[in-house]
Amino acid sequence: MSRRSALGRVRGLGSARDGVHHWWAERLSALALVPLTVWFVASVVSMAGADYYAMRDWLGNPVVAGLLILVVVTTFYHGTLAAQVVLEDYVHNEPVKWFALLTVKAVSVLLGLSGVLAILVVLFKG
Repeated sequence: MSRRSALGRVRGLGSARDGVHHWWAERLSALALVPLTVWFVASVVSMAGADYYAMRDWLGNPVVAGLLILVVVTTFYHGTLAAQVVLEDYVHNEPVKWFALLTVKAVSVLLGLSGVLAILVVLFKG
C-alpha cells in the first residue's frame, strides 16, 4: 500500500529515499570537521613566525600530512553536500540546477585533488 496520493503516483513524485543518507553524511562530515579544524587552527597558530623550512618539515611529517589530507577531503565533501542542498532547494530551473550541481561537484573534486596533490608533493619531496 502506497502512501502517495493518486496525483503523486501519476507524476512519479515522492521520496527518492536519498534524503536521510544525505542528511547523515552532512552531519557526520560536520562532526568530523570540528576536531580537524581545531587541530588545524592550533597547529597553524603554533607555527606562527616559522620560516618556510620549518613549515615544510612540519608538513613532511606523515601524521600531519594525513590529517591535512583529511581536512581537505572532508571540507570539500561537506561543502559540496551543503551547496547541493542549497541548489536543490532554491534553483527551480532544472537545466540550470543540473549544470550548477555538476559544476559545483567538478570544481570541488578538482580543488580537493589539487590540495591533496600539493600535500603529497611536499610530503614526498620534503
